[in-house]
Amino acid sequence: MHTIRFFTSGESHGKALIGIIEGVPSGFSLVPEDLDRDLKRRQGGYGRGGRMSIETDRAEIISGVRWGKTLGSPIAVSIENKDWNNWLAGMSVLEKDRGAIPPVTRPRPGHADLAGALKYDTKDIRDILERSSARETAMRVALGAIAKKVLADFGIALGSYVTQIGKVSCPAGNPLTDTDLQGLFLAAEKSPVRCPDARASRNMVRHIDCAIKEKTSLGGTFTVFATGVPVGLGSHSQWDRKLDGRLAQAIMSIQAVKGAAIGDGFAMASLPGSAAMDEIYFSASSKAGRKTFYRKTNHAGGIEGGMSNGMPILISAVMKPIPTLRKPLLSVDILSKQSFSAAYERSDTCAVPAAAVVAEAMTALVLADAFLEKFGGDSKKEIKRNVRGYLSYLKSY
Repeated sequence: MHTIRFFTSGESHGKALIGIIEGVPSGFSLVPEDLDRDLKRRQGGYGRGGRMSIETDRAEIISGVRWGKTLGSPIAVSIENKDWNNWLAGMSVLEKDRGAIPPVTRPRPGHADLAGALKYDTKDIRDILERSSARETAMRVALGAIAKKVLADFGIALGSYVTQIGKVSCPAGNPLTDTDLQGLFLAAEKSPVRCPDARASRNMVRHIDCAIKEKTSLGGTFTVFATGVPVGLGSHSQWDRKLDGRLAQAIMSIQAVKGAAIGDGFAMASLPGSAAMDEIYFSASSKAGRKTFYRKTNHAGGIEGGMSNGMPILISAVMKPIPTLRKPLLSVDILSKQSFSAAYERSDTCAVPAAAVVAEAMTALVLADAFLEKFGGDSKKEIKRNVRGYLSYLKSY
């Protein structure tokens, strides 16, 4: 049973994207600018396509907020598609406009095109590609910004940074503390590819320039983190309550993401057990002035047994190259069954920096769900009382 539920609706060239998030308690500050900041971050990044020069995403909060505070009722958000004016007939909901534009019949390898056309029994692939487009992630980012606002009131902060684009990787090291991670995040925010290492950032830009000339695309990897997460979010008791499982599903649901890992992830395959675990220590006089358990390493990425363990949560993910290419791959027309070059839709050369921002949003939505599941409450004040009681218990453990 999820405490936070959300839904998105809308097509890439439709009138607007619509989102509803349910379960946000009352009393949290929220204004459209809170959403717009992350929407702008999503649209940035070197290697983005032509649509970013058309759209300047702005969120309109339709319901669930009054005078800058959440009401506890579902929050509805709308993001206008400015390109809609060019698609009034082509994406019309009216029967009389059928055939206003020709059907798309050439599926693109790597997209939802062919599988979707077969599944939903359509001979016009536009019926599939409009919804499967990564344009939908704009609404996820807007709703994720709402979740971030909830978490921020309890000292939980999220961020991300790019660690690889194509063959160029970033020596980000092994950040352990909140300060380390925030430093990487702030450095990444100044980079055109959201990479915290200046030299690697420059090389990534050059790599993208080469890909543009070659009419191809590039994928890469990124890291998402959350600091200030208390011990005990998630549960070991059932498979679908495990926090790492919930996070992995959320990250893997992002378009073009083909792998996700927690902490050291796949690198653990080559480590002996003695080097892969985070030894436990205890101090009666921590920096916070209280008794505490702590770790000197974070191989587990802040999650053990499906539960947060108090260390920063670290998630890494792999994004494949954008499958829409200016130099199209071979495909087969779904009507004539003849071989053709796959159809080209306006696309990015590299969207790894944007995918990292989307992953922040998805991580925030999962953590907000797990946080409210743990602490309950219909208002901010009630939740704060519950959190204080839990933290008091931890101090006395």
